[in-house]
Parts: sequence; C-alpha cells; structure tokens
Amino acid sequence: MKNRIGTITGLTVLFVLLSTTTALAADFSGDMIQTTQMGVKNLKIFVSGDKSRVESEDSIIITRIDKKVMWIVMPQQRMYMEQSLSSEHLMTPMDKYPGEIERTLIGREVIDGRAVDKYRIVTAVAMGATEMKSTMYQWFAPDLGFPVKMAAEDGSWTVEYKNIRLGGQAASLFEVPAGYQKSSGQMMYPDELMEEMPEDTRDY
Repeated sequence: MKNRIGTITGLTVLFVLLSTTTALAADFSGDMIQTTQMGVKNLKIFVSGDKSRVESEDSIIITRIDKKVMWIVMPQQRMYMEQSLSSEHLMTPMDKYPGEIERTLIGREVIDGRAVDKYRIVTAVAMGATEMKSTMYQWFAPDLGFPVKMAAEDGSWTVEYKNIRLGGQAASLFEVPAGYQKSSGQMMYPDELMEEMPEDTRDY
C-alpha cells in the first residue's frame, strides 16, 4: 500500500509542479530530477512567466496557463495530446495543495548555495471510501518564487531542481512544433487514474 500511495502522490506532485507557473518571480531553465520507487528520471525544465516545458527522453510536456492548456508532445511519433486545465488544477506555488490540512515552517536551509524556507505539509485526499493521508517537505526559494525541492516524509519520492540558470527563454519552446498531428487520446489527471483502477488493485 505504501508503494501505491507513494507512486500516486508522486504523480500528483509532478502534475502540481507543472501547473504552478503563474506566479514565478523569474524565468529560468534547469534540470529536474524525479525519484520514486520506479527509479530516477532526469528531466529538463524551461520556464517563462506562465509557460513551462519539461523534457524527458521520449516526451515533452508544455503547460500554458495563459491558454489553460497542457500539451503532451511525442517527437518520435510527431504527435501531441491536448488537455484543458480548469481553475481547480491551476495554483500559485504558495497556494494550498489539493487536500492540504497543515503547513508548518520548519526553518531556513541552503540548497546549492540558495537560501530556502523548509515547510512540512500534510494532505488528506479521499480515495473512494478511504482517506489517504500523506506528509511531504517543501524547500521554497523566495528569490525564485518557486520550490526547488519537494520530498515525501517517508522517502518514497523526491522532486528536485538542479543547475538553475536565470534568464529569458525562446518563445518557440512553448509551442507545439509545426507539422505535428493532434492525437485523439487524452491525458488523465492522477485522481482520475486512481478512480479508473479496479477496486481490487487499489491496495486500500
């Protein structure tokens, strides 16, 4: 059950990170390192105002808060999927997370030479008839207006930014490449993925 909770929570956090670009204090690029029980993913991230782009080995996720849309781009297939973003999925970096019931400032630390504020955050989310509680830590960088690291208290996942480079980003990074075909498939949110799972596989 812990592994299942960690995986779903990690997916939720990654989605939240990709959606919290509306109040960033700076444009930047850098490396995003995501660690779960499934392994380590090394991603590239580019942020410009209310736009973000995250690159993995086989796909690109472009989030456009201004258009309230997210694109999943698949370069090998020269295709992309489109997902609309409703107001419930949009939040600024210091807004409460879905189901957040507690947020405590632990203190100030230094990560990669940058002063950050460390928070302990507790969430409680209903999954069917069961309430799933989880606790995570967030290291928020005031100069960026963005958390540079997040981690589950039980160590089941972490998301961390490295090699952050401040500066403007090319507008073309935040557009679907010309000539790509739109797929009829649609991305699912983490909570929707959980609802689609058969009852006997949810590990409640």
